[in-house]
Amino acid sequence: MSQNIVELRRVSKSFAGIRALDGVSLTLESGEVLALLGENGAGKSTLMKILGGIYTRDAGTIRVFGTEIEEMTPRRARELGIAIIHQELNMCSHLTVAENIFLGREVTRSGLLHDRPMRERAAEILSRLNIDIHPDTVVGSLPISKQQMVEIAKALSTDARILIMDEPTSALTSKEISDLFHIIRSLREQGCGIIYISHRLEELAHIVDRVLILRDGRYIAESRFEDTTMPEIIANMVGREIKEKFPRIESSPGRTILSVRGLNAGRQVRDVSFDLREGEIVGVAGLMGAGRTEMTRALFGADPKESGEITLDGEAVRIDRPMDAIEAGIVLVPEDRKNDGLCTKLSIRENIALPNLDMLEGRLSAVDRRREGEMVRRAASDLSIKMSDPEQSAESLSGGNQQKVVVGKWLARDFRVALFDEPTRGIDVAAKAEIYHLMNDLKRRGLGVLFISSEMPEILGIADRIIVMCDGRVTGEMPAAEATQERILELATRFEDKLGVAAGD
Repeated sequence: MSQNIVELRRVSKSFAGIRALDGVSLTLESGEVLALLGENGAGKSTLMKILGGIYTRDAGTIRVFGTEIEEMTPRRARELGIAIIHQELNMCSHLTVAENIFLGREVTRSGLLHDRPMRERAAEILSRLNIDIHPDTVVGSLPISKQQMVEIAKALSTDARILIMDEPTSALTSKEISDLFHIIRSLREQGCGIIYISHRLEELAHIVDRVLILRDGRYIAESRFEDTTMPEIIANMVGREIKEKFPRIESSPGRTILSVRGLNAGRQVRDVSFDLREGEIVGVAGLMGAGRTEMTRALFGADPKESGEITLDGEAVRIDRPMDAIEAGIVLVPEDRKNDGLCTKLSIRENIALPNLDMLEGRLSAVDRRREGEMVRRAASDLSIKMSDPEQSAESLSGGNQQKVVVGKWLARDFRVALFDEPTRGIDVAAKAEIYHLMNDLKRRGLGVLFISSEMPEILGIADRIIVMCDGRVTGEMPAAEATQERILELATRFEDKLGVAAGD
């Protein structure tokens, strides 16, 4: 018979007077996968950080394996068999995979670091996850999807009996997700209790036994997964019905805004050519490693280009650095919002104002605070950014609200082309709808939107036209109305070295 291995009772937590959790209770049984659901800012990660000893609770009780824990710390949590896979990667990029997996738990002999058993154990764990990464690989050289798998391997290396997964699949390929689900089922059979946080609701049917929903820091509902429906889950999460998952608007694209010809940038961008028109959303599909992110970074001047021509509104432009792109009228919402899109130690106000200082210059070259305030208020209103105050630090926001700040900083600019690289990764269903509405608004205003997504239903639901990439090349292009997932996957696996990935999917 299953037993409650975790019991949280009436847990509360406030930050700077703002209530993040208000009397939340939760139980977890051995051999159970519990989905903890809610919008960004609902309190899910805060509750799990309290269970993991990262935050201290203001009120409430914690019982683990029947024992009440007065003071939970990260070390105490590890001793109890609790491991957390965080949404935001927590890697030391200059260390190897093995060193990251065993960070803080290094194997020593006679006071000296003993590398060999750590490398062997790391290789064993990576093999269980079907990850082809050598333990001696420096983590900083890996793409985000592989870093995410290393984060998962790190948690599994502790032989945890209580595993907390916070958006573990947000950067993974479909094959990697399938491998992870296999691991989750195996751990469940071994009696491990798993708390699973995800905004990809379609994943739940594959692994989840029970769902618990939070909203605005409060307990809302819980049930067996088989006893509820997806519309009921979404309504409980957002407090209202989301009538349309992908709110497409029809338009007649105008003249070409952006024309790219023969773009080459390293091994991942090879002779890429395409056009983007006024009032059009072009989706870029492909598997991980296809070169989509590298293409946007080269277009934006974040990475060097070897060759190629970029034409904006009929005039050739030279983009060697991001400021060149911004001044030309091209803005980027990057894939890695934490490292490339935000200065997390700065406030929300500072993050929104930073790329727009040229527009905020007042008397004596000082920042015009009135215009700055208007800029911040507009971004917060247009994107429904949940914050206590504009001076709140960006790192204190939920992942979805951080993404809104990244998008919001560009709203004041008179740009012509917006590059969105995985803009809905790791954000909830309501926040996704707000991003879709924003892209539709840009389209309605006659701007051009280039939109990268690894979720094919999203590409098919929002884009007007779809470009498919594989191995750094454009392998196909089609109107969204004529596209299917099967056709996209065929083009995304066009080259021989991708066929194994397709078979795994």
